[in-house]
Amino acid sequence: MNAPGKFIIRVYGIVLNEKEEILVTDEFQLGIKMTKFPGGGLHFGEGTIECLQREFREECNGQEIKNIRHFYTTDFYQEALFYENQQLISIYYLADLKTPIQFPISKKAFDFEKPENGNQSFRWVKLKDLKTDDLSFPIDKFVAKELKKGFL
Repeated sequence: MNAPGKFIIRVYGIVLNEKEEILVTDEFQLGIKMTKFPGGGLHFGEGTIECLQREFREECNGQEIKNIRHFYTTDFYQEALFYENQQLISIYYLADLKTPIQFPISKKAFDFEKPENGNQSFRWVKLKDLKTDDLSFPIDKFVAKELKKGFL
């Protein structure tokens, strides 16, 4: 259990392809379905870019990323949803996938057999069609709006 007044730091990748589609992950974690940008928690002693690279290797079957550049860091108070009295800091990087792509990309959301913790699938969504309600978490919704402002 985390002590009050601690920070949770999460690092996410925003991957856009040549078709103006964005990569999202559909996951079943902590007993709930969630749609978010790929990424995860920063480990102690790890840099944020190292974290993002590790998360893509872990979640995407060894996938490497390149051309990593900062997009956004949370600049307002966001309480962590799964940890009481914890502040969430989220850092988003734009990145490109190195070819060849090492992981399956689905055509439908939650493309896994059973809703079991740890199950995950990935899909492309047209950026122009991405709605904030398609994403599960408040900070991802905010970042999606910022992306649309910058890229559409």
